[in-house]
Amino acid sequence: MTEPAWRAEAEAHKRAMPLQRLTGNGMDYADVVELYARVDGGQSWAEAAAALGDINGQRATAALSQGYIKSARQWHLLASACYRVGQVPLPDDDPRKLAMYRLLIEHFGRAGALSEPAVEHVEIPYREGAVCGWLLRPPDVPAPPVVIVAGGFDGWREEYHVGAQYLLERNVAVFLLDGPGQGETRLFHGVYMNSDVAQAFSSVIDHLLDDRRLGGTIGIWGNSMGGYLAALTAATDDRIAACCVNGGTVRPAEILDRYRRFITKITALTGIDDPDKAREAIEEFRLTPALLENLTCPLLVLHGTPDQVFLIDNARALFDGAASINKQFHEWADGDHCLYNHSHEKHAIVADWFADRLYDA
Repeated sequence: MTEPAWRAEAEAHKRAMPLQRLTGNGMDYADVVELYARVDGGQSWAEAAAALGDINGQRATAALSQGYIKSARQWHLLASACYRVGQVPLPDDDPRKLAMYRLLIEHFGRAGALSEPAVEHVEIPYREGAVCGWLLRPPDVPAPPVVIVAGGFDGWREEYHVGAQYLLERNVAVFLLDGPGQGETRLFHGVYMNSDVAQAFSSVIDHLLDDRRLGGTIGIWGNSMGGYLAALTAATDDRIAACCVNGGTVRPAEILDRYRRFITKITALTGIDDPDKAREAIEEFRLTPALLENLTCPLLVLHGTPDQVFLIDNARALFDGAASINKQFHEWADGDHCLYNHSHEKHAIVADWFADRLYDA
């Protein structure tokens, strides 16, 4: 018997967004279980996640009305996580995606407003639009160092809020970034990834250096394709004091060698509708030996041995090619892509590493 199309779609979404990824990056375990149960019962992924986001939003409102500030903040974060997860499969021109994305920003911002100090939404003018992020600062720390955190092809920066907490606890500020072709920067400002992407990251560095509340020492942490972007930034802008690459590669286009349907993510990232031209464009993004010779700051590379999104050999090529004297490579024999199945261990290693290097810089 042929599997119904809706069930095949549900299984595909669960494979792309497994429990360890969703819980490790800010979604409540009970919400993940309920999301899976709803889609297994025939409800669409987006509708199921949106319904859970609505419920958590109502809980946030109720908690705030009773004066439970910390509870309200957490419910807002959980609502934002549900909307973020729900919009992932939808195309950019689907009005449901834009509506859910506005809700995820709204709830993340409401949670941020209840933080101390408040999380700040930042728009940095770039091209005809802006690159957008969230600035999180540790409380009662004058002029802390700051780490730029970037994601990959989807690039939903709020996904890295969990890891940001580890840095804040170590007195390091965080800038969660949607770069060109990612998240809010793409959806609401029309800025796509092209050959000048490194300049966009340099504009972010300019902005952070101009913020007198920060200390002027900047690190960068990239996840998945964001690992490529982090290494590229460190190789082209000597103001980066330390670079972490988690689940990265020297050649982001390698994912198409194994997953041809992923081209839809790349057309969205680049804003190039023609799949062949989009592939040509993404093939231009490579960390060549000449580029890696310019990557001299402290470097931390983390990767899972069985990762099939970006192969371990390409992570090793990045590490081996970098001219950094101070560099470390951590490999997990059972690690999935971006080490979602080792969430706490990964975050602790990264946060400790940045705290040591940025405060010594």
